[in-house]
Amino acid sequence: MAKTRICHLSSVHHYLDTRIFMKECRSLASADYETHFVVPEADEKIINGVHLHHVQKSKGGRLARMTKTVWNVYQKARSLDAKLYHFHDPELIPIGLLLKLQGKKVIYDVHEDVPRQILSKYWIKKPLRKLISWVFEKFENFSAKRFDAVVTATPYINERFKKLGCNTVNVSNYPILEEFLDNAIDWSTKENAVCYVGGITGVRGLFEMVDAMTQTNSRLYLAGKFFTEDEHQRAKKMDGWKNVIELGQIDRKEVAQTLAKSKAGLVVLHPIENFIDSLPIKMFEYMAAGIPVIASNFPLWEEIVLKHHCGICVNPMNPNEIANAINWLLEHPEEAEGMGRKGRDAAIHEYNWNSERDKLIRVYEEILNRLLIAK
Repeated sequence: MAKTRICHLSSVHHYLDTRIFMKECRSLASADYETHFVVPEADEKIINGVHLHHVQKSKGGRLARMTKTVWNVYQKARSLDAKLYHFHDPELIPIGLLLKLQGKKVIYDVHEDVPRQILSKYWIKKPLRKLISWVFEKFENFSAKRFDAVVTATPYINERFKKLGCNTVNVSNYPILEEFLDNAIDWSTKENAVCYVGGITGVRGLFEMVDAMTQTNSRLYLAGKFFTEDEHQRAKKMDGWKNVIELGQIDRKEVAQTLAKSKAGLVVLHPIENFIDSLPIKMFEYMAAGIPVIASNFPLWEEIVLKHHCGICVNPMNPNEIANAINWLLEHPEEAEGMGRKGRDAAIHEYNWNSERDKLIRVYEEILNRLLIAK
């Protein structure tokens, strides 16, 4: 019996994106779906059972990506003639609607609360942000109700779409445990270092982290891509930069190795609306790696950290608090190791990909079973 062909779509993400490829696509391929992923700048090949399909990424900035690249994704998607399409970028909503008009099953995967995210987009002029946010939310709400399912990355986003009457399921972006459990090393052999892994920008705590390094006797492993070169150069001019080891974009194996040699992980995002109710993957990866987290004191994050006694929450706008948290953990190794151990236990029993994978597969089964019944 032929496998059911399904297809994931992105015009923005890397073809080895952690959520899309490493977690969702690989899980679906292992569940015996013929899994395809259409994405810019991928090689035409099969990795871990996932068929990758290249589309040309148009030059010319965001406008070109949101028009020409999106159209290229649509053309390739149509040619694959899948039973079900699962798209990951808000700019692909029109494609989702077109595929629905052609009788296809469509899932919208909402990684971010985009209307709130728009309010902090540095490349949109401030006077326009509220209007654009309002218009987009109206369009997104209209469209979401027409898709077969909306998969969300956090309970907060899920609640928003559930209120609209959408068929929703929350699939949190929790870590794949095996990536981190196999890299554990003895606490006494760890370096006098902390780490940050993820997108690097001012609102994600870049300048506060670098500033805090002037008040510690440790180093900061900084891994990820800078959102703007202007912020990159500004950070390099700060006094704390001498204690920063810039790693750039690193692969999954290198992420695990970086966390393994660090004594704490930083996730000190600013208190903007899109972050306050988010569930940042880096926090749960730190926990899975067995290191304490130093996290922003948002109510949701504090609830998790305090419940599991797995780190310290700080005012993310205050470099002194960040530095004090780093110093306390370095000066109290037994307590720090204990926090890391409790965080890992929480990841093993609660915050991991296994249960989320099962929820995703159930959504596929329900949608495709309805398709069979309709025939």
